Amino acid sequence: MGLSSSLAPVASALLFLCCFTARNAAAASGDGGGGLRLNFYSESCPRAEQIVKEQVRRLYEEHGNTAVSWLRALFHDCTVKSCDASLLLETDAATGLVSEQASPRSFGMRNFKYVGAIKSALERECPGTVSCADLLALAARDGAAMLGGPSPIPMRTGRRDATASLYGEVERYVPNHNDTVSAVLSRFAAMGLGAEAVVALLGAHSVGRVHCSNLVARLYPAVDGGFEPAYGAYLRGRCPTADAREDTRDVAYARNDRATPMVLDNMYHKNLLKGRGLLLVDQRLASDPRTAPFVRRMAADNGYFGETFAAALVRMSENGPLTGGQGEVRKDCRFVNAK
Repeated sequence: MGLSSSLAPVASALLFLCCFTARNAAAASGDGGGGLRLNFYSESCPRAEQIVKEQVRRLYEEHGNTAVSWLRALFHDCTVKSCDASLLLETDAATGLVSEQASPRSFGMRNFKYVGAIKSALERECPGTVSCADLLALAARDGAAMLGGPSPIPMRTGRRDATASLYGEVERYVPNHNDTVSAVLSRFAAMGLGAEAVVALLGAHSVGRVHCSNLVARLYPAVDGGFEPAYGAYLRGRCPTADAREDTRDVAYARNDRATPMVLDNMYHKNLLKGRGLLLVDQRLASDPRTAPFVRRMAADNGYFGETFAAALVRMSENGPLTGGQGEVRKDCRFVNAK
């Protein structure tokens, strides 16, 4: 893709980052203990970002869908109050901790096991130095590049890790697949992201897949009128009927984008204009007056989509981070450090 080699996304993201820094320095610095900055690990672990990039590439070459997983993981982690790797904590019966991964909103998320491979590589190089929260942010950035998205994206680091799960907050913060545009815009606005950024970030639905359990209500008993007729017929062929067993609907899926299913591009926006948005919340973007102009512009200009996506990804990755003396740097992303 021409976009991945263009310098435009870099310039845009840098400009956005500078403006964000000037407006929000106090908020980004957390408790005043340093805050986020570019090249945070330049002295404590100089190869940290390179190690993440190498591991993301290796995993992508072995399991291509991992690149998609990093993008979704960052979204879910940052949307629930803070980019603090609380998402990665596993359920622990002994302490009563319930993982955010157990929430219905986290359905279909996968490849968490490969986070350990990246973390192990970092721990071998610099024990107890690079946080799991920064790992997620950098992996999402590098995953986007592997998928042909904008690159490089300047990503500030210095996040620290949460010591508790926010399981009880997940459904309040993470949008549902059939939410209204107003609900989605409200949730993103809490992170400082406007309608343009929302339309760009949801463009990540250009890659990956949707499980039929999230589609059957739009297909049965009648096909949703928002679907292009031929596309609705295709999806009925992909997805079991509404009375199929729940586990069958959970396993069956449809690709978000049949043309370039593993490329992060503006096909998502082009598909919305044709009535091919899989999730109801996606398709609604094309008709809502607050978002439709951005859908049309991104559908017409892949470079504009890439620039906007890069800047929005940076802003989302800086939502309420723990910094300075807050939280901890987990040795194993699945568990809080032993006291």
